[in-house]
Amino acid sequence: MTDFWRPAGAGVASVLAGVGAAELVSAFVVQNGSPVLTVGALLIDLAPGWVKEAVIGLFGTGDKAFLIVSLAVVVIIGAGLAGWLERVRPPVGRILIGAGGAVGVLAAVTRSGNGIVDAVPSALAALVGILLLGWLIGMLRDTQPTRVAPLGRVSRRRFLTTSAATATAGAVALVVGQAVAGGFRAASAARAAFHLPRPARTAPPIPPGASFDIPGLSPLITPNADFYRIDTALQIPGIAPEDWRLKITGMVEHEVELTFAELLALPLEESTTTLTCVSNEVGGDLIGNATWLGYPIRHLLARAKPKPEADMVLSTSQDGWTAGTPIEALTDGRNAILAVGMNGQPLPLEHGYPVRMVVPGLYGYVSATKWVVSLEVTRFDQHTAYWTDRGWSERGPVKLSSRIDVPASGRQVNAGTVTVAGVAWSQHVGVSAVHVRVDEGEWQEATLADAISPDTWRQWRYAWQATPGTHTLRVRATDAKGMVQTSTVRDVVPDGATGLHSIQVTVA
Repeated sequence: MTDFWRPAGAGVASVLAGVGAAELVSAFVVQNGSPVLTVGALLIDLAPGWVKEAVIGLFGTGDKAFLIVSLAVVVIIGAGLAGWLERVRPPVGRILIGAGGAVGVLAAVTRSGNGIVDAVPSALAALVGILLLGWLIGMLRDTQPTRVAPLGRVSRRRFLTTSAATATAGAVALVVGQAVAGGFRAASAARAAFHLPRPARTAPPIPPGASFDIPGLSPLITPNADFYRIDTALQIPGIAPEDWRLKITGMVEHEVELTFAELLALPLEESTTTLTCVSNEVGGDLIGNATWLGYPIRHLLARAKPKPEADMVLSTSQDGWTAGTPIEALTDGRNAILAVGMNGQPLPLEHGYPVRMVVPGLYGYVSATKWVVSLEVTRFDQHTAYWTDRGWSERGPVKLSSRIDVPASGRQVNAGTVTVAGVAWSQHVGVSAVHVRVDEGEWQEATLADAISPDTWRQWRYAWQATPGTHTLRVRATDAKGMVQTSTVRDVVPDGATGLHSIQVTVA
């Protein structure tokens, strides 16, 4: 086995050193060239939709950590294989590392906004890896006995020590490079020093009866730290506020450009809006409710004067991600905004700082562009967006849905009165009723908390007279237009999941 593990270890040490060197260069010189993040972003773009959905379904907001770990495992296996191949059939191992570097170069130059200079870190990683692998494998060969040197010209201890030192140096460089990523650091410091302006119009007061005090029930306002995050950005764009610009172009009479200072000088408005990810399964947690501070997009579009035939606004993120939003959703009076604040704080970096879009009533994939830098007024028959290119529907209105939070599925409860509670939503329409069904019994009306607005979810509760045994509880909602939530089960693709959330509980 030592005939495999020693050269494999040399391969891993060489590649780790190469990647570490590349991450240092990326952190200090070429901020958008991190091989780890550019290759990871390329994999996200190339992965079929069903793979993305499977990963989100399994790992939720931990999907990016899963991808990074998976990529690291693949790289380690490939590096070990390269070391072994270089030992038994040179120069195949070095060619394999070169091929890996080529993938990194391709990933770097194909990212939106990147140029050839952004490929330098990946090319450096391959060069360092190739040179070190040749050196370490040469040292390994010199540990073998010959007629001239019966014990070998190099001791095995020296080879192992050198390999370990190479791997350690690479690991340290990798950690340091990630820790000092320039753009993120600058944006984080700017956010820490930023104070939200006073809103010209505050959000309507939350009614006293809008929230039930029930342990385990989702809070009415989701804390920023708990708000779900689903996007394609492995590296959070680091945008200095003074560099941020929003351009409104396309089918307009007047193009508009706005700086961050100009945006803050406008009369900003507060509003409470629930956002939902289209990947949210029935009963899932990819949904949150927050109070946002921003400026209505309809006013900016009014400046630009869209042409009558326009029916879509293509928004673009700093990292190149795009969303196609029906223009009526941005101009019909709903509080679709360019948001700069979230729950009384500047937008968290991972939620779009310095500016993001918030549009009531639409799934995020067609509306909630983070780190937004441009709005192009256009038509659905002329342009497509990131997720519509991957098989999702064009318009993405949020589906009427509901969820049981309490008791948790599989929980054992005592016989008697048991509180069943949860949330229901139909953004920009509103919820008028929620009903609960126990086993195959009649639907029973639950008590609704007061509504904040049609754009937010509503809490509900039901007093269940529980009897011993195992029971199935289901919930369904009715919206403000009288539509009853469908029991038809459909997957999240292409425009959101449907069906009724159900749980099983055991009553003792």
